[in-house]
Amino acid sequence: MPRQSGAKQRSLKVVQTVFGRFHHFDLARQLHRHGCLEAIFTGYPRWKLNKESLPMDRIHTFPWLLAPLMAKWRMGWQHERLDRELSWWMAETLDRHVARNLPECDAFVAISGSGLHTARRARGAKYICDRGSSHIRFSERILTEEFTRWGQSFPGIDPRSVQKEEREYELADAITVPSEFCRKSFVKEGIPAGKLNVVPYGVDMSRFSPDGEPAADSFDVLFVGQVSFRKGLPYLLEAFERVRHPNKRLTIVGAVQQEMREFLNKRDWPQVRFLGSQSRDEVRRLMSRSHVFILPSVEDGFGMVLAEALACGCPVIGTEHTGTPDLVENGREGFIVPIRDSAALSERMEQLCQDASLRQKMAAAALHRVRQLGGWNDYGDSIVHVLSKLVERPRCNQHHS
Repeated sequence: MPRQSGAKQRSLKVVQTVFGRFHHFDLARQLHRHGCLEAIFTGYPRWKLNKESLPMDRIHTFPWLLAPLMAKWRMGWQHERLDRELSWWMAETLDRHVARNLPECDAFVAISGSGLHTARRARGAKYICDRGSSHIRFSERILTEEFTRWGQSFPGIDPRSVQKEEREYELADAITVPSEFCRKSFVKEGIPAGKLNVVPYGVDMSRFSPDGEPAADSFDVLFVGQVSFRKGLPYLLEAFERVRHPNKRLTIVGAVQQEMREFLNKRDWPQVRFLGSQSRDEVRRLMSRSHVFILPSVEDGFGMVLAEALACGCPVIGTEHTGTPDLVENGREGFIVPIRDSAALSERMEQLCQDASLRQKMAAAALHRVRQLGGWNDYGDSIVHVLSKLVERPRCNQHHS
């Protein structure tokens, strides 16, 4: 992809808004590397951002709702209606705060759900809606279907959030998404293809690299992420049961959501261990020593864990509704399978289980592929290229206050 000249890149002034962290601080570091970061507004408290390797005068915090919400979650206090209200007002008040305090800039990048009011005030600046997942209507529909499949009721996405995001999509000069799956979901919902930009996330090679090897006398399968219907855990559990190996083990790392607790409590799961949340070092060790990493999501914007597993030399199996098709060639570094297909998952696991040489070839190909991806610097170069081209164009929307 051609890049803009260094002088043009440095002339850009970019402001970001994100109510949490997500990948936006990686983006901020990249913008700062290019000399483009004017400011990043976040709901995170300042004391949690001291290690972000950014000038603190570029970070503006508005933590008044996110901080208590995070404290509430850490203590295990969950209340569906209260959490929904706090989450809505967390994003809404941050958006309104930025709208009142937006510095002069050429481009304004906001994570979806937090940019509408600012976009209406950002006169002269291009507005980029950054969505880390599929179109919000697509996401709600597929999750509603999934909960129904397993006999539960999906609580739904806050209607205020749905309406706000759809208005953001309309107002945005550009929408950035991390995968081809996400792009297709927006096109299906009627968003013009020319407004969409696919920019896959990077992987920090300094934090993820091989740390040991899989055991020769076992077959170890790994999942890392939120343990939920969205992540497709029932299909992974069904598929794993079919794998024929006398010493197989499925390790699941991540917080178990309530719907999965109800699902899991209905029966025992031999040869499956649930470790809960683990440190980055432990995740790296597990990825390096597993025979395959699986992300069976029915809806997942990208899945940075896929790239992290590849960086540890672990072959991956992921669905079409993740970033797997953007990261691997089917049959080379891993396998791409349809969503909700336990049979396909089990067949691919069985291939790796029975063919040690195939697994070794895929492990080597995984390491080679990650070196080609280039990490977060390539992500930053791509984003700055998108912003530079966008700023050169006339505005495609008029943002009214």
